[in-house]
Amino acid sequence: MEKQNIVLGVTGGIACYKALELVRLLVQDSCSVRVVMTRGAAEFVTPLSFQTLSGAPVATDLFSLTQESEIGHIDLADSADLLVIAPATANVIGKLAAGIADDLLTTVVLATQAPVLVAPAMNVHMLAHPLVQANLAKLRGAGYHVMETASGSLACGYEGKGRLPEPPVIVEEIRALFRSKDLAGEHIVVTAGPSREPLDPVRYLSNRSSGKMGYALARAAARRGAQVTLVSGPTALAPPTGVRTVPVVTAEEMRGAVLAEFESATAVFMAAAVADYRPHAAAAQKMKRGDGSLSVEFVPNPDIVAELAARKRHQVVVGFAAETESLLANARAKLEKKNLDLLVANDVTQVGSGFDVDTNVVTLLDRDGTATPLPLMSKDAVADRVYDWYLQYKKQSPRRIKSPSRRRTA
Repeated sequence: MEKQNIVLGVTGGIACYKALELVRLLVQDSCSVRVVMTRGAAEFVTPLSFQTLSGAPVATDLFSLTQESEIGHIDLADSADLLVIAPATANVIGKLAAGIADDLLTTVVLATQAPVLVAPAMNVHMLAHPLVQANLAKLRGAGYHVMETASGSLACGYEGKGRLPEPPVIVEEIRALFRSKDLAGEHIVVTAGPSREPLDPVRYLSNRSSGKMGYALARAAARRGAQVTLVSGPTALAPPTGVRTVPVVTAEEMRGAVLAEFESATAVFMAAAVADYRPHAAAAQKMKRGDGSLSVEFVPNPDIVAELAARKRHQVVVGFAAETESLLANARAKLEKKNLDLLVANDVTQVGSGFDVDTNVVTLLDRDGTATPLPLMSKDAVADRVYDWYLQYKKQSPRRIKSPSRRRTA
């Protein structure tokens, strides 16, 4: 979202304190943010707070001689690549639905040609009122993008729908609006995180995978319009917005979940770090410490990616290889042996490419032997480059890749 100009409208609800974090996240994403506050919003948070975080003056008054000296509301409307209202109260929603422009924010909204994203926040009963629901439907019908409210404890003491979505969720919605929908019509299956293989009721064998690369892939695919199923091993990550997440623990569970999605999938991205072996049998009770050594018999886990590659018809199967030595040699051997279409390889000993970090350094390998190294970048940026590469591969191989005759609906 670098250099995108976002005009953020903040209205008078208790949730407007969350808009401060929204501004911080957008600026962190290299967006230019200009804030427009209603008089009600200024009763909860001072304009100075938003000005400090955005680095730009805050607009508040339609009739200010200073702010309107150059017809400021038109300048704001024309400058926006996207106009966001968060929180959007029942009052501002009703005014916009009726085409009323009686303050600076509503005037800017009616004057802009940019897309408008509305994030409502209000009391649960207000939200359920037929007139409010009719107004939201009217905004959607006029082409506005209206987010669903979150559920939980409300400031008024009630429980239920009406909470403003958390700022990271709103940012993800904004990112999706800026992305081209070049994956529309695709059903992308992504695996992420580690598997855990039990030794006994309290112990398990696992690995250091955080799941961050797989979750980045799921987010990026959803932003680009795909139907996304994320099959995730145990992680500390929040499920991505707009993604169907299937939690699993063991390699066998992951295999079952992926195979259940495979027929309707157009592509599978196997970013999970699946254990190659598991104990032959998990102890029924906690194993106690003894005086001697302990031996555990291991048996192979199913090779999920190889099984998928053997079953594929219309699907593209993309493998991932985390290596500690001989990166290209080991990655090419895996690509050939498992009959994969594409493979993403990284050396986890490299700075910025290891586990539990937000960056990665990867090399993209094609079936024809081409290796394309990418520089250090965020995992979200890597995910987008991977999908660019995937789409180019499909474009170059149209005869081999056919769309599935049936696709599971969301």
